[in-house]
Amino acid sequence: MTELLFNPFDPEFRANPYPFYDRLREQAPAYWTPLDTVVLSRYDDVSQTLRSNDFSRDIEANAIEPKTPMSVRRRESRRNERGTKSILNLDPPDHTRLRRLVTKAFTPSAIENLRPRVQQLVDDVLDVAEERGTMELVDELAFPVPFQVISDLLAMPTDRAAELREWSQHLTASLEPTATDETLDAAEAAIEQLVPYLIEIIDERRRNLGEDLLSGLLVAEEAGDRLSTDELIAFVVLLYVAGHETTVNLIGNGTLALLRNPDQMQLWRADPSLDGNAVDELLRFDGPVQLTVRVPMVDVTFGPWEGRDGQEKVEVPKGTIVMTVLGAANHDAMVFDDPHSLRLDRPNANRHVALSAGIHYCLGAALAKLEAQVAIGSLIRRFPNLELAGEPGWRDRLTIRGVDRLPLTVR
Repeated sequence: MTELLFNPFDPEFRANPYPFYDRLREQAPAYWTPLDTVVLSRYDDVSQTLRSNDFSRDIEANAIEPKTPMSVRRRESRRNERGTKSILNLDPPDHTRLRRLVTKAFTPSAIENLRPRVQQLVDDVLDVAEERGTMELVDELAFPVPFQVISDLLAMPTDRAAELREWSQHLTASLEPTATDETLDAAEAAIEQLVPYLIEIIDERRRNLGEDLLSGLLVAEEAGDRLSTDELIAFVVLLYVAGHETTVNLIGNGTLALLRNPDQMQLWRADPSLDGNAVDELLRFDGPVQLTVRVPMVDVTFGPWEGRDGQEKVEVPKGTIVMTVLGAANHDAMVFDDPHSLRLDRPNANRHVALSAGIHYCLGAALAKLEAQVAIGSLIRRFPNLELAGEPGWRDRLTIRGVDRLPLTVR
């Protein structure tokens, strides 16, 4: 039996996928899985696919009909209960129209204006931690700060934060290659609770418009265009979930990486000019999103690969589901020298694809980077004697990779 090079059901793979990615890049840069999907692990292939107009993000409309009951169910789950696709799963012109309506709220200058608020939230958390001498990073800092910021942007209430976090975790779990019927049941149940909650808030906001992003979306006009109610709900679900979920894992994974590389932590502590580059390197080193999916609209060929053993080239028919493995691309030694080493002053760290690329480049990238920069930078400078106070806990995930528990001693 041929060895599986990409096996998301292997606990070792999920615990530390990077050695497996190395073998994929060397032996099968375009790897056909037993489920007739193709896995890309080489930087150039991943980057070009993400940027190419020959590939679609709308799997439901353009992928070959799924062959297994779980694949059928997964495809159906890409729509919310009201039948509206998220912007994540749209192609132009729909994607262009929806993204244009919110772009102004996420420009670098608009995000930079949030810095004092982010700093205040972080400082409040660190004040409490300093008094106690310990903190649990995820529950006390990595989740509440990004959640509060996106809630501020949308002017959403925060009294149901625990429920919203649980709902978002069920929704992101449904993105996993290992998702089961139970996982998808839980995600659908979460949507059934989340959507009515959001409708109630949206209806109230229509009656009392403010200066927040949700009000802006309600009245947005771009060439006479507006969001439909269903599009608005799908968008708010995305902003609410993606608006904090990615950053939670970036802060958690990044802090752990620094604790395991104390020389790099000290390098950043001593040099504030590294703030931006350090976050890019943390995203490259162990990013929160490990893979994303595309579908070719025409027959495509990957390869031949110069300097690679194994495959010469691979023909992929249109409609095939193609997994672009961002985590593998970010550890490609053809692009990043000594890729498994954390180097916060890495000259080309910003070439990472941790936040995707092309038209689907993460809408909230500037916000995620700002929050991580302030949260991690403040933490390591406030506490020169920052140490692990126990073993980190990891989510058993592949697509969304992150620690779910990181106990610290802060002094």
